[in-house]
Amino acid sequence: MKHFKNRIQTPTETETIQLESGDIELKIAQIGEHLSHTEDLKIHKLVFNNQSCALLYVESLVKAEFIQSNIIKPLLETNSGVVEQIVTSIEITKSSDVLQIGKLLMNGFCMMVIENDSAAIMMLAALSQGRSIEEPKGEQIIQGSHEGFIESLSTNIYLLRNRIKSPKLKVKYFTLGNVTNTKVAMIYMDNIAAPTIVEECEKRIKTIDLDYLYSVGTINEMIEEHPFSPFPQSIQTERPDRAVSYLMEGKINILVDGSPSVLVLPITFFAFYQSPDDYNNRWTTGSFFRLIRLISFILAISLPAIYIATVSYNSEVLPIGILYSVKVSLTYVPLPPILEAIVMQIILELLKEAAIRLPSPIAQTIGIVGGLVIGTAVVEAHLVSHTMIVVIGLTAIASFVTPLNELGTSLRILGFPTMLAASLFGFFGISIVMMIIFIHLCKIETLGIPYFEPFGPYYGKEGVKDIFLRLPIWRFNKVPQNAEPGHSKQSFFVRWKRS
Repeated sequence: MKHFKNRIQTPTETETIQLESGDIELKIAQIGEHLSHTEDLKIHKLVFNNQSCALLYVESLVKAEFIQSNIIKPLLETNSGVVEQIVTSIEITKSSDVLQIGKLLMNGFCMMVIENDSAAIMMLAALSQGRSIEEPKGEQIIQGSHEGFIESLSTNIYLLRNRIKSPKLKVKYFTLGNVTNTKVAMIYMDNIAAPTIVEECEKRIKTIDLDYLYSVGTINEMIEEHPFSPFPQSIQTERPDRAVSYLMEGKINILVDGSPSVLVLPITFFAFYQSPDDYNNRWTTGSFFRLIRLISFILAISLPAIYIATVSYNSEVLPIGILYSVKVSLTYVPLPPILEAIVMQIILELLKEAAIRLPSPIAQTIGIVGGLVIGTAVVEAHLVSHTMIVVIGLTAIASFVTPLNELGTSLRILGFPTMLAASLFGFFGISIVMMIIFIHLCKIETLGIPYFEPFGPYYGKEGVKDIFLRLPIWRFNKVPQNAEPGHSKQSFFVRWKRS
């Protein structure tokens, strides 16, 4: 928390600039000056109630047909009366603050100024543009929902409310970014989420002082407690079903307008190894694949290090047949095992980055060329042994098994100090590094929640449900203790018991 407090400053209050109350041209000039005389600021003059009026809007942010049919046409046909009762808009408000008016214009409002009136009438006429709802490419599943969040904040909130039709689903709005004025939503279940966690999260969001905000990753970096930890302390997901499941566990969702990702916190380590597929299949199938994922955690960190320690210090642990094959493959390799592993890991990361940045057809070609041609070439050139190719390949597969990409990347990074320790101290070095990693996992917290729970601290047999095994739904009788509530939780799991 010390780092968090020193890093974030309290935002300063902005001054108030009042709209001119005299001639309408002065009002138009004042708004034009505030918006830097942008050429997409459109002005439509008319007479209403025998007074000169003007409609101002940023044409790139509003729906012109809506303004014509719901605002201009009714005003011209009626020509007198109360503006708020004549025009049709979802949201109508009044303001005389130029700074507030500028923010509303940038959010798709249409402004109506009337001569000798100090307040402007603001009417929502925002243009809604966005891609269709489709499954996120980075979080695809075999069975279950294939919907994904998009860049529209209102659409994303709809996807959550459509799944949780409860009055206890609470939404709080914030505006972050002194320049961008980005709308942010914090969503949680009022009867499930711990009040202390909600208050702490809200306090941290309010203390963020940035000039621009364009993604939830920026918020995550500003509010996380351990920025130097290699382990991600929140989950970014584009799946509504995953976000809803976390809401029902007492966690908080943070959405940013313009970003398709939802930030979920507080989060624990084992949440990264849970997939929606676990709950869409039978519990035996879900448990089997979850165990596979948890085993991949150890393999991704330690498999190259185990190979290095074995061939460098403890070759006697291998059967004679395997030992002979390994030694033969190392006969003409000039590099020590540690350099072999580091070079191959770096090449793997280069191939992965190239495949991500390139279009799909080219990316597939890069994968084939990297996996077959380059791999075969370095072995034939005696730069790397056959065994090292197999080890690095298995390590890469183990890191990609993680349902969420953030943790997989962290595991590949942690493999480098593990390999270095193995090259210096053998299996003893691997043990020391793994001990440090698990001590670190037990030490860190997210919003006051232990990151490695339910093992650090240990919560008993009730706490370990749905961790290593995905037990049958009817075995759950209360919500997992990921967020300790201020009052008793009501379970979202099925409560019936088999006869």
